[in-house]
Amino acid sequence: MIHDAAIVTVDDADTVHYNAAIAIEGDRIAAIGPSPEVLASYPDAEKIDGRGKLVMPGFANIHTHFTMTLARGVFEDLSPSHNPPFTGGLSPIPLPDMAPDERRAFALLGALEALRSGTTHILEDSNDVDHYAGALADTGLRFLLAERAYDRIGTSIGDPAPYQLDRALGQTHIRNIERNHRDWNGKADGRLRIAISAWAPDMCSPELLQDLSALQTQLDTRITIHLNQIWGEVAAVRAHRNRLPTEYLADLGFLNDRIICAHCRCMEPSEEKLLGEARVNVSFNSAIAARRGLSPRIADLERYGCNVGMGSDNMAEDMVEVMRTGLFMERVRREDGREPTPEQALRWATRNGYRALGVPDGGWLAPGNKADLVVIDLQRAHLIPVLRVVSDFVHNGQARDVQSVMVDGKWVMKDGAVLTMDEEKILHDAQRIANEAWSRTFRTRFKPPAGFSPDALP
Repeated sequence: MIHDAAIVTVDDADTVHYNAAIAIEGDRIAAIGPSPEVLASYPDAEKIDGRGKLVMPGFANIHTHFTMTLARGVFEDLSPSHNPPFTGGLSPIPLPDMAPDERRAFALLGALEALRSGTTHILEDSNDVDHYAGALADTGLRFLLAERAYDRIGTSIGDPAPYQLDRALGQTHIRNIERNHRDWNGKADGRLRIAISAWAPDMCSPELLQDLSALQTQLDTRITIHLNQIWGEVAAVRAHRNRLPTEYLADLGFLNDRIICAHCRCMEPSEEKLLGEARVNVSFNSAIAARRGLSPRIADLERYGCNVGMGSDNMAEDMVEVMRTGLFMERVRREDGREPTPEQALRWATRNGYRALGVPDGGWLAPGNKADLVVIDLQRAHLIPVLRVVSDFVHNGQARDVQSVMVDGKWVMKDGAVLTMDEEKILHDAQRIANEAWSRTFRTRFKPPAGFSPDALP
């Protein structure tokens, strides 16, 4: 039991309890209410003093790529042009090739940052997620691992050049999805689940998308896709399919209320309406969108019927930053200094994300719900005075304010100490591997950007 705390529930009424207690039994929330009442109801509970603390749901990151933390400080400044000619790719420098143990090290680095910023549930989108599924399961966090499929070769997202189809490649990806679902789905007491990722509309043929839709039904799982991420993707789908990306998916019957569409920022209003009609889940990846100088129309997507969650996407896993950046971007886009509210931004980053990931009894605090929560230290110069605690934290909070993290009723971080990972080793291994990997890359034809560390040069 955590008592005498501020408790933010993210329930339907956005209820906030001050000087309140929350009791946890097993992996579930047992009670929330005034501290004297809850203390009296559970006299034998282990008691944690919550004075000066905020208890709130853990964040749900519904779109990221942990191994791309290797490109931190590199890809953020190498975005493709928003104007033609488009040649494909999200960076002129590719991500260095990594061996399975190197990918595992960077997956753990991403998980460590996610944990320290209060994230409890994550959708990780990649190929060969089995390289690090076991390591992620050991972190104690909750994961939906989306194994990726595509059947276009010779290029990457955003290239209007002719489509080179490799049907066999797509079928290999499907077999990988089926294998990982068989081997990993439901592991770690159900904290680990396997989903499907279709890379992007311009990287998947109609036949592959239909196969993946059928596989989603067969496996009874979630599916995700990068959608309208960059203007080159829109140009590519127009060139290959003579329609807009969302029209292409809708015509194939690919859209449904268990799909997570990431980005959705280079869109026509007609596409937003199609997403709303299908009740899709949209991942608002605000921080990377801001870095790329793009912004989705979140108010319109919500009005049409989409469920909006949030994702960090590449290179960074700080959901506190993602939440605040999303609030600011939408206010700038709407030219409105009051909407969206901090409560709306918090809902995007917590409850809506859990809903998108298929966990309706998580991401908000109520008796009977999953005990996935975080404890925030409010005794910080940037948070005092505490008057409207949700607004205070959304506008001013930092990842370092996250003191403790609980998943399924078990502490994975307590009083600032990570309990499930060797933090020092993870940081050391990641820096060593990054130096070696980028040095390998720069021994070929690629020139390093200005300001690159000499330790990572050949």
